[in-house]
Amino acid sequence: MSTPLVAVVGRPNVGKSTLFNKLAGRRIAIVEDTPGVTRDRLYAQGEWLGRKFTVVDTGGIVLNEADPLTVQVRQQAEIAMQEADAILFVCDAADGITAADRELADALRPAERPVFLVVNKVDNTRQSLEAMEFYSLGLGEVHTVSAVHGHGIGDLLDRVVAVLPALDETDEDDEATRLAIIGRPNVGKSSLTNAILGEERVIVSPLPGTTRDAIDTAVEIDGRRFLLIDTAGIRRAGKVQGSVEYYTVLRAKSAIERCHVALTVIDAEQGLTDGDKRAAGMAHEAGRGVVIVVNKWDTIEPRVVEGKKPTRSRMAEFAQAARDELPFLSYASFAFVSAVHRVGIPELIETAITAAENHAHRIPTGELNRLLREAVQDHPRTERGRELRLYYATMARVQPPTVVMFVNHPELAHFSYLRYLENRIREVYPLEGTPIVLRVRKAESRERGEE
Repeated sequence: MSTPLVAVVGRPNVGKSTLFNKLAGRRIAIVEDTPGVTRDRLYAQGEWLGRKFTVVDTGGIVLNEADPLTVQVRQQAEIAMQEADAILFVCDAADGITAADRELADALRPAERPVFLVVNKVDNTRQSLEAMEFYSLGLGEVHTVSAVHGHGIGDLLDRVVAVLPALDETDEDDEATRLAIIGRPNVGKSSLTNAILGEERVIVSPLPGTTRDAIDTAVEIDGRRFLLIDTAGIRRAGKVQGSVEYYTVLRAKSAIERCHVALTVIDAEQGLTDGDKRAAGMAHEAGRGVVIVVNKWDTIEPRVVEGKKPTRSRMAEFAQAARDELPFLSYASFAFVSAVHRVGIPELIETAITAAENHAHRIPTGELNRLLREAVQDHPRTERGRELRLYYATMARVQPPTVVMFVNHPELAHFSYLRYLENRIREVYPLEGTPIVLRVRKAESRERGEE
């Protein structure tokens, strides 16, 4: 299953964004004393007592004075009830109970999900006592907090993580290769999942959006364990309309965060679209391995259905055209399949395994330093009489491979120069299917070998 989802709901200017920032552990949402500042929903990963979750700031509901019982109130509550694993209903202690609070409480009361009534802006005992009036909303215990100062946040999180669903054992299985099957609606993601599994396990429909959530399935292929995460379709930014679609995109992002390799499915007949670029971009930004899965290749070469091999030149031409439109994904691997006819699936699995292994590859420190020093020596970086000097480099982590270089002048290592160094690494270690992250740090005396 996906990372548990915690939705923060409430009317404008009750402190949802401030609470969101506290739960996320960093400032993400813009916080101002103006109703409706959070116009789009924001999400972030949170963690408490070792439990990870996704928190969503749903944005305030602006009530029309002429129609206080606006449809927006019901819509937000209904979507939260359908999609979230826990709901934080935030009210303002200073304002007391408003008509909007009562309307939203009425909508949330039938929820089958746990609803936590959070009364914000409580900074002293008097305000805490006055907040007891919120019991009249009929949502059970009142949790008083001060999001600005952090009072009561820990107690609230204790209660929240206690009710979140536990992740399946397969989610915690570090030995399984986790593959997220992502892409825009109706490119054949569920058909691809079924083709890999060899049986119909996921409902397949020609209508976009059949898969509304991220569905996890464990499978073993040739003695190797995989966890397949079949996600809802990702539309391009301008087409994500309505709360339901927003939550499905959110679930897809959560699935990408959990995977080792993102199998980014595109339609061979339609070519690369804005939605495809958005999906691939999400995987790249998350630092995951990427395999571009060109599905429905039988529409380009019908011969593959008869068991004949696809034409290498046509595949190479298609891949190059896609790379030209995705310059940030020059490292991506490609696989050409027909999910419906189950063509190209063994080759796809082999490509995904290679990408996963490359994603976890660690370059020996000695070889890494020798390689990078030669690269700097061959192409020195100078500016205004200063020359970049590399003292030491190390693999700080893998998944993705991350190189930290200690230098004298970090500001000289511009993007283009880092790209040059990455290319030099890939000449020796191609590491196809995975990004390589290069970070530059100012060398302290110990990295320079000084006393």
